[in-house]
Amino acid sequence: MSLVASLYPALKPWLFKMDAERAHEWTTRMMRIANGFGLLTAGQGTLRQSPVECLGLKFPNALGLAAGMDKSASAVEAWAALGFGFVEVGTLTPRPQPGNPKPRLFRLPEHEALINRLGFNNPGIHSAVKRLEKRRTKAVVGVNIGKNFDTPNDAAVNDYLYCLKVAYPVADYIAVNISSPNTKGLRELQAEDSIRQLLAALKKEQASLQKEHGKKVPMLVKIAPDLEGQQIEALARVFNELALDGVIATNTTINRAAVAGHRLENEAGGLSGAPVRERSTQVIQAFRMLLREETPIIGVGGILSGAHAVEKLNAGASLVQIYSGLVYRGPGLVGEVLEAIP
Repeated sequence: MSLVASLYPALKPWLFKMDAERAHEWTTRMMRIANGFGLLTAGQGTLRQSPVECLGLKFPNALGLAAGMDKSASAVEAWAALGFGFVEVGTLTPRPQPGNPKPRLFRLPEHEALINRLGFNNPGIHSAVKRLEKRRTKAVVGVNIGKNFDTPNDAAVNDYLYCLKVAYPVADYIAVNISSPNTKGLRELQAEDSIRQLLAALKKEQASLQKEHGKKVPMLVKIAPDLEGQQIEALARVFNELALDGVIATNTTINRAAVAGHRLENEAGGLSGAPVRERSTQVIQAFRMLLREETPIIGVGGILSGAHAVEKLNAGASLVQIYSGLVYRGPGLVGEVLEAIP
């Protein structure tokens, strides 16, 4: 176990006394500092590594950090040093934006869950790309892109195209976020006609950028866990028609059944962590049955143990990601997952 992982149980009570967002910011800053001194790998020994070839890329291992933890791409090397095989940064928008008013991130420890309504707070795509140009890590880096809050849906394609062009030279893959519940109207882009038009434009631009840069950067779509059967079928149909490179399942949920009666139940935002695990796995299973065999799925949602990661892989995911589990279980979760997955 790494030094940082062994210290986390002692630090956790102190961190949980802080405002959740402040603790998040403090932790990220300390991660960068600790990595600079080589402390993230101290005492870590050799983490089990099982390289995975997926999306035309070679991943050091199948475990990734989900988007939202490092919105500004400020600590990619630190996350890689913890043992992640890939790191997804963002969500990033064309212009910087502050996100929704604070407070906007809440812990529900009784449910090992988080509610966030951050609203794509980020420094803008250009700022993140400048950081990624200087990165030094073998970990695969994905760039998660979205639209600015004040861009109407009928013009959203322009924001996504802009981010795709800017991120393409530095990204190992691109994740198109159409499923956050915290940008008004964004999930409407998951409607069959809307997503077909958006992805057709992005696929066309992807082909053009591939010729320009001499490399193909795969493009995935991140979907919501709150989709019903017919919606899943419609999305799978579009993804197959357009030969989408991959799917990330799933984002946070707006369903509150699992936390009914909790004092924070009615806080607006997306619910993540343990309450979304089962539904996320069900959505993975559904898409695996409907998608082309060659279309991989990245499974994310409620992974708080190695066994939970294996569940996602058994359901049809090729890779997995964690976020909320890292908050509740700490860096030790990375080693546990790497030991558990094939």
